[in-house]
Amino acid sequence: MVEATDHVADQVAQLNAARTLVLGDAALYPQIVNGVLPIVGAHARVELRRWGAEFLAEAFASPLLSAAQKEPMATAVLQTIRELSEVPDQDAAVMKGLVQAVASLYPPLFRHIVKHPQDSTSWENMNAIKLDILRRMDSFPYSVRISCVKFLQRVVQVQTAGPIADPRRPEQNETSLAIVPRSHPLLSIPNLEAESSGLLDRLLGVFQEETSDTLLVNATLNCLASLVRSRQSISNKIVNAVLDFYPTQHVRPPFTATVRVNVKSMERTARAFITNVMKKNPNHPLAGKMHMYFERLMQSRLETTEDASRKRGFPSEPTDGLDNAKRVRLDAMTPPLLRIPPLPPGPLTYAQLFTLTEDIGLSSFDVKQIPADLVVKIAIPLLAQVNPSTLTQAVDAIRARLQQVTKQQNLLRQQQQQAAIGADEDDDYEPEYQPMDVSDNVSQEASAVAAEVADLQPDLVSLGPFVLPQPPPLTEEEAGEIGRSAVARVFGMLNMSETSSASAKGKKQQQLGFSRLAGSTFDRDAWVVLLTRLATRAPAGLEGDDSKTKGGSSSRRQTAISDSIRETLYRYILEDFRARLNIGIAWLNEEWYNDRIQMKAAAESRNDEQGKDDESPPIVALHYDTWVIRLLDGILPYLDSRDIKVLVRFLSEIPDVTIAVTQRVASLARDPERVNLCVQALMYLVMFRPPAREICLNTLEDVYQTYEESRPAAGKVLTRWRPEKMQSLSAQSSAETNGDGGAAPAAVAPA
Repeated sequence: MVEATDHVADQVAQLNAARTLVLGDAALYPQIVNGVLPIVGAHARVELRRWGAEFLAEAFASPLLSAAQKEPMATAVLQTIRELSEVPDQDAAVMKGLVQAVASLYPPLFRHIVKHPQDSTSWENMNAIKLDILRRMDSFPYSVRISCVKFLQRVVQVQTAGPIADPRRPEQNETSLAIVPRSHPLLSIPNLEAESSGLLDRLLGVFQEETSDTLLVNATLNCLASLVRSRQSISNKIVNAVLDFYPTQHVRPPFTATVRVNVKSMERTARAFITNVMKKNPNHPLAGKMHMYFERLMQSRLETTEDASRKRGFPSEPTDGLDNAKRVRLDAMTPPLLRIPPLPPGPLTYAQLFTLTEDIGLSSFDVKQIPADLVVKIAIPLLAQVNPSTLTQAVDAIRARLQQVTKQQNLLRQQQQQAAIGADEDDDYEPEYQPMDVSDNVSQEASAVAAEVADLQPDLVSLGPFVLPQPPPLTEEEAGEIGRSAVARVFGMLNMSETSSASAKGKKQQQLGFSRLAGSTFDRDAWVVLLTRLATRAPAGLEGDDSKTKGGSSSRRQTAISDSIRETLYRYILEDFRARLNIGIAWLNEEWYNDRIQMKAAAESRNDEQGKDDESPPIVALHYDTWVIRLLDGILPYLDSRDIKVLVRFLSEIPDVTIAVTQRVASLARDPERVNLCVQALMYLVMFRPPAREICLNTLEDVYQTYEESRPAAGKVLTRWRPEKMQSLSAQSSAETNGDGGAAPAAVAPA
């Protein structure tokens, strides 16, 4: 037995020599750790196991070793630590060292698993060790439980997403859940987050227990400081848990000196924790609650403990309701009588109602100049020192004043109501009274003055209905001016709605389509529809009557207003025709529709009057052909070769393409730079507007024959749609070229 003890002592001495060696050179830690693992295993003596657990905790907590050096060491010692932790009836010192070692090696092992997802054995060993510690944590001695608190803090810190300093250098980022890839085979992010949340609740549960242990509370507070600093996602939860913890509420009698020391220790640690949080973040959202927590800690001293340590004080005898003889025997002073000044006359303010002092300087002092928090701090000690009898007298005086003011106001209100009722009753009876001492001259002068006043002032109080006189009729010029001003106001609304729609361009708007009403909304489209229908449908049927009756005043007025709207619309569109092209298209569609409706109505009315045999066209004022040519003449001079979309959209959406329209488009070929614009627009109409195809092809032939620059582009279109005509045109152009002495051009081959 003695030889075994000496052998163990020799081994411990050799191990201490190895520890001294690595303390001098930290680079030898991997070699020494691998060498001592077989010696301090699960089957070794308890002395060797204690030394091995302490050495492992010291090695992985050493700041001289980097995280990259600790990763291979962590995987190498996991199996040994698992075997040591599973030894039955393990020594407390050994278990304390093992828990400290696991708490230190958990971050480098987690990073190793992130980098090497195929190392499932190491992760299984780590999970087994973690589950064993969590299962037996509450049954460990206090020294081991404090180490378990540190282990829980490390697990929560690693399994919570932390900040990423540089995504390009993941090896320099802090070990946290943020470095775990989404598709990791061993590490499931939702499971790890759930586990860390549960462990954090278990860590904070020490603040909610009925009786708190001082060592565990202080250890938990010290560990939570790093979590608050490094993990913003859970910092508010931790701070709120600490702010709800008051040490004086978690102790039970008897209040001994040890209990008082423990409470002061917990208060000091909690105060240091909150102070550290406020220093790191002065603008913390819970700063106000933290200040209240400090004041509550100051007020929640163990009053019962302090009172228990004092001697018994004087008996508290009531002084109110005692006779004078007993007052003398108890040396009780009679409470002073409070002098209540009378209320000033006239209307009162709240300040006068509640003022009980006659000191002018004190009553005129503005309390609003003092900060609210300072007022609270001053008022609480003052209220604690106020004599209850004096306070009762002051409250009774204010109550009496308030009752007196209320009675006076009710009495004054009743008098006003009675006076109003009496005045109404007096108005019902007005006797005619003529004093006898008034002379006839005075009555005659009064009647003369009354007659003069009646002549000067109209009789506005005569009985009967009052009817305003009819306004004078408007002349034709006045009516036209009023109509033009109304049109100008409507166009002002159009400009305003255009500005508002431009500011709200990013918002999604509902398209109402063809079934919309002109006044359904107040946007630009609603005003455009209203204007176009005022110009086209309001004077419908009046132009024909004007031609028959040679111009009545009403007809000319309405026609002038509609023409004014058309002219204003024309100028408004030309100001920015690219952005307002849709307004012009909508206007021309309304004009074309109105022309067709008027022609149909005129034909039906003429057939009803003259019979159905008359096939001559009805006489109707048409506007579409006039305004489409005017609008096209205003747009074409400003088009360039890049405006093909603008021209094609206009020609494709107007309701009718006439010969005059195609001739205006053909005029673009005069400019060599806009020849392609002309040909492409006509080609679009040929392809997608079959009713206008023949008109456009005829126009293309004229362009081909008139402008030589257009022949390459126009020839391709004519070759496709009119190949026979194209062959004759090519032969004719070749003959003309040969007759002029030039070389004959090659015939255009059909496409």
